[in-house]
Amino acid sequence: MDFFPHRRASLVGLPALVLLIAATGCSSADDNIPASVPSPGTKATKLCQNLDKSLPRKVDGLDREDPEPRSALTAGWGSPAIILRCGVSRPAKMVDPKVANGDDPAAIGGVVNEVDWLMEKREGGVTRFTSAQRRVYVEVTVPSGRDTSSVLVDLAGAIKSAIPKGIAD
Repeated sequence: MDFFPHRRASLVGLPALVLLIAATGCSSADDNIPASVPSPGTKATKLCQNLDKSLPRKVDGLDREDPEPRSALTAGWGSPAIILRCGVSRPAKMVDPKVANGDDPAAIGGVVNEVDWLMEKREGGVTRFTSAQRRVYVEVTVPSGRDTSSVLVDLAGAIKSAIPKGIAD
């Protein structure tokens, strides 16, 4: 005979509650947004460190909240985060003739405030921009729903002052 039937029900619900709390603690609203840190050469790293010092405190009205692990090669703003990574490799689309001819619907080149960009549409409405015609490639990932033009305008001054024009190594 079971004298405590209510305890069995509550014990079954306990693991589900623990799982729910754990999942909530790992949600996308977590302050420690991960971003892989690039590993460029010494010259590029120095330029990226200079860029990090000149980045704005706000981008598209969002406060700077750097991703984990902390690095002078990465920066972030808001949640979901706008992520900047400095010293990335050249994206394949940057030398794709389809993009240059305007024949790739998922990628296009453009200029915002004297900074050249390759724009790539990614899964889930995310847009990835990679600077071009600069000594170091700078990648900016903008989540769905954000005004990409204001993000690039806010970052242009820092990129122009810290990353000289030229071809990345």
